[in-house]
Amino acid sequence: MTVLLVVAGLLALLGLWVVLTNNSFIRARNKIDEAWSGVDVQLKRRHDLVPNLVETVKGYADHESATLAAVTQARAAAMDAGAGSARSAAEDRLTGALDGIRVVAEEYPELRASQSFQTLMAQLSELEDQIQAARRLFNANVNTYNTRIQLFPNSLVAAGKFTPRELFQLDSPAERAVPAVAF
Repeated sequence: MTVLLVVAGLLALLGLWVVLTNNSFIRARNKIDEAWSGVDVQLKRRHDLVPNLVETVKGYADHESATLAAVTQARAAAMDAGAGSARSAAEDRLTGALDGIRVVAEEYPELRASQSFQTLMAQLSELEDQIQAARRLFNANVNTYNTRIQLFPNSLVAAGKFTPRELFQLDSPAERAVPAVAF
């Protein structure tokens, strides 16, 4: 009789552990989805800012049509990209194209002096910071979730139902380049 109670108690504890572990995976997965929505909102805000920036530059630098076309195409690709590595690659292309606008602005002092251009560039800079912060939060949540489902004995509960998520990384060469410092 006592053996039966001990076994029943152990089975109850095991069942409770499985339920609690499963629920912790669901909470972690929901945090990832919430963090992704934060990234997505910031990316959409950037996508909405791009046409205004292109129009402003177009007014000052008409013959820079190749740069402006690249930005427009990169924006369209980023808006149409799904998730994961395709989205990362599309956002990388958009970041590179926006860097092209910065280069164009350096060649046109009137453009740099334009109040609307300065305002748009300040908004873009702020958005880039917000995207970076949202991306860090998303990646931290993904790392926590991935680690949780891969650790033993949690992996026994996660097997098949919970799959690892992909980090959202922008691999822009400009972000990885060593800054030049001149005195």
